[in-house]
Amino acid sequence: MSVLAEQEDLKSLVENLNFKQKVDRSLGLIEQAYKKYGEALVVANSLGKDSVVVWDLAKRVSPKIRGFIVTTRFKPLETVEFMKQEVARYPELKIYKSDVNIPAQLYRTDPDKCCDLLKVEPVKRAIEEMNVDCWVTGLRCTEGRTRVDFQEVEQRDRGLIKLNPVLIWKEREIWQYIAVYEVKVNPLYALGYRSLGCSPCTKITNDDNERAGRWIGTSKCGGECGIHTRPLKN
Repeated sequence: MSVLAEQEDLKSLVENLNFKQKVDRSLGLIEQAYKKYGEALVVANSLGKDSVVVWDLAKRVSPKIRGFIVTTRFKPLETVEFMKQEVARYPELKIYKSDVNIPAQLYRTDPDKCCDLLKVEPVKRAIEEMNVDCWVTGLRCTEGRTRVDFQEVEQRDRGLIKLNPVLIWKEREIWQYIAVYEVKVNPLYALGYRSLGCSPCTKITNDDNERAGRWIGTSKCGGECGIHTRPLKN
């Protein structure tokens, strides 16, 4: 399988590949991309369940692969503590954060602007400062209504490849990998969360939609912060 090969039918891959085949496919995508881009391949680690699986897969390909974490002033204490533990284990994970002044309730009055300033801008900075040509994400097309149009390999910004190696995985397969390979996860999952973000914008819900607890009561409900939809290179 070539990293830049013609895209396959995602629905068929989601339903017809078994767990081992998906793991092997993901490892193959990362391995080929790493051979092509070397140290210019960097993993974006959100500290969520999907990202820690991708990080584990990447480290199986090469322990030299680097990554970055974008945090905000609104992250839950559990996430901050988990981040500290992960960075202590993997010093090649670099933390990015924006300290820009914003209105205290911006996440309520203009959540898109809040995410742009506190999440998207630090990602842009990480990609520039780390000289990234290929960034690797934990995006999954089965996670929610806003994530069905992505591909395993994309080029939405000129000169920047985006690799989504677990795009075709189901939620249960993520947890299966975590169990089989004993991957450490954010303790908030044990409380019932299924998708993690900033404290004011993340709730526990019983909705079938994995991302239903994000930005409840706003126009962004169940949507995106912008990292996967905004341009990341000027």
